[in-house]
Amino acid sequence: MRFVIQRVKEASVAVDNEIIGKIGHGLLVFVGVCDTDDVKTADKMIDKLAKLRIFDDADGKTNLSISDVDGEFLIISQFTLYADCRKGNRPSFISAGKPELANELYEHIISQLEGRGFKTEHGKFGADMKVSLLNDGPFTILLDSEEIK
Repeated sequence: MRFVIQRVKEASVAVDNEIIGKIGHGLLVFVGVCDTDDVKTADKMIDKLAKLRIFDDADGKTNLSISDVDGEFLIISQFTLYADCRKGNRPSFISAGKPELANELYEHIISQLEGRGFKTEHGKFGADMKVSLLNDGPFTILLDSEEIK
């Protein structure tokens, strides 16, 4: 599982020219799932995401988590995080999780964050989404489950 995490001042997602999710200060998270992922993997990633200290404290140091700053989440499914560009010029997506698994884990991530009390907005799985954001920093982090197991 891979998360691309961007600290944002604001972000939104639209489908068919209609905004379906919008947040203020918080984290925009693109979620990629592979076929070997499961709920246990998702839970580890969620825990790491919720505890990341990537917001500035009063001294300008990144010592605060999203809960410390009352931040919000915008969660977007993105299978292209498993693009394999090693051969040729057209990416292969063989490693991306099958849609049923990916959607199940995507929905699990959203429900777990909401269950922890976070304001959580999201995109629409499998849709052609338009994501807008105002980066804060910019500050972008890649979390890969293979590196945090």
